[in-house]
Amino acid sequence: MKVLRKNGEMVEEKFEEQEGKKAFWHTSAHVLAQAVKRLYPDTKCAIGPAIENGFYYDFEFSFPFSEENLKEVEEEMKRIVKESLSLQVYEKSKAEAMAYMENAHEDYKLELIRELDDSEKISFYKQGDYEEFCAGPHISNSCQIKAIKLLSVAGAYWRGNEKNQMLTRIYGISFPKASELEQYLHMLEEAKARDHRKLGKELGLFVMMDEGPGFPFFLPKGMILKNLLIHYWREIHERNGYREISTPIMLSRELWEQSGHWDHYRENMYTSVIDDADYAIKPMNCPGGMLVYKSEVHSYRDLPLRMGELGLVHRHEKSGQLHGLMRVRCFTQDDAHIFMREDQVLDEIQGVMRLIDEVYQKFGFSYEIELSTRPEDSIGSDEDWELATDALEKAVQGMNKPYVINEGDGAFYGPKLDFHLKDSIGRTWQCGTIQLDFQLPQRFQIEYVGADGEKHRPIMLHRVVFGSIERFIGILIEHYAGKFPVWLSPVQVKLLPVSEKYSDYAREIALDLRQERIRVEVDDRDEKLGYKIREARMDKVPYMIIIGEKEKSNKTISVRQRDAEPNKQEMGEMQLDRFVRIVKEGEHRL
Repeated sequence: MKVLRKNGEMVEEKFEEQEGKKAFWHTSAHVLAQAVKRLYPDTKCAIGPAIENGFYYDFEFSFPFSEENLKEVEEEMKRIVKESLSLQVYEKSKAEAMAYMENAHEDYKLELIRELDDSEKISFYKQGDYEEFCAGPHISNSCQIKAIKLLSVAGAYWRGNEKNQMLTRIYGISFPKASELEQYLHMLEEAKARDHRKLGKELGLFVMMDEGPGFPFFLPKGMILKNLLIHYWREIHERNGYREISTPIMLSRELWEQSGHWDHYRENMYTSVIDDADYAIKPMNCPGGMLVYKSEVHSYRDLPLRMGELGLVHRHEKSGQLHGLMRVRCFTQDDAHIFMREDQVLDEIQGVMRLIDEVYQKFGFSYEIELSTRPEDSIGSDEDWELATDALEKAVQGMNKPYVINEGDGAFYGPKLDFHLKDSIGRTWQCGTIQLDFQLPQRFQIEYVGADGEKHRPIMLHRVVFGSIERFIGILIEHYAGKFPVWLSPVQVKLLPVSEKYSDYAREIALDLRQERIRVEVDDRDEKLGYKIREARMDKVPYMIIIGEKEKSNKTISVRQRDAEPNKQEMGEMQLDRFVRIVKEGEHRL
């Protein structure tokens, strides 16, 4: 597949590669705009980028555009593709570009061009009767798009600002093969069935309330799941030499000014006034961790110092961006900050990588690594950024892990490694991250006493494994489709007495299982056994124990298991102690 860059260079790229996919979907967005302009010439075009999965384009229509219009636009896109339009790239001066957009009545494009430097040459891409200014890249010919599907329509404020015009955003997907589109649409159907918002409610894990948009309420079963993850987190971090701390949820404005968050992250922070002074609810745990480090004197012998925190943070997300547990306004970040000497950096990065690898394997995730480099809005010297980026790159290479470069997407204080895990239906989620930071130690003037008796500045590593406990739970719900492994299931066993007269024996069994720290429920409702079994299956409980006359007389239990072929779900009658061993072996196996 040939890709046309804005400098006119033509390069060969595979669709599976980052630039190839971006060019393919970016061109598809232009085909969408071309189709819309052909069908509705007075429509104004805003922006149309490639995104993680597909593309979108924002338009201002002169009529109420809806889902019903998608089919017509999609058919026009297919006609354009069949025209086999070659893409051309050329440059205009800013004055020429403005004149062109004024003549085309493209107000949104005009606004973007006005903000560019007067001396800047502006690249335009043209395909047949459609052209617009764009930085690219694009594929060389529209005929390479073999399969297109427009997926949905949504509202979107121009430039994400609710004070601006509400536009119509059309989302789409495209592929170089029809079979790939079929696979993708099948995945979307599977994802719909696994939607954590739907399953979370059905399984009694969490709810979202109108009284707190973006603030999840965890129900008893959800709290079991959350606490199991926290217990596991504490276990592996204690084993790896981390010390757990807890820092306040609200701290003074001066602290956030010192850290740089007040200048670079202010719009995402919740603030308050206490005793006539400004305070902010923490959006991140890092500055509090800095104060903990500064609370005592440290020697070079203390380093590396690994401090972990399960900190509740709050970030102001726009209401349109909220999505179940995946995008919330408060969440528990499984943070850790590692303070180290320069000679320890490589070992510490690789130690974190091994920890992340262990955790993701525990849950059955594969993953990819992305190295994100310096963004435009950043702090610190070129030298520090180069040192930090090189250190991360050498660490990944030393672990023989494949990675890709994500230019300009680092944190404002340092470059980072992002870990994108892949779930059971092939979707990727960015969870773990490792960020190397020279800036906060300088801003907070933290020090340690070296072997030479002099004061030195440590280097700092920020890292998360789950990323957010809440979001990780949402990912797990969808990854397992609610069928959690035995060790992670909020209810591991459900006891189903055949009738009320066997309820006492069922409760005796339940008590014995609880003594073995097995999570159990008794369904002693006055319902038929078949109904109770169906309900237990809907609840996705790993084991069901049937209690009737035979079991009561023999002091045994009859067991059914969830995760087996239909003809192997009946495990039969057995002694309770044998069943306990089976459950515990299942826990340890994972």
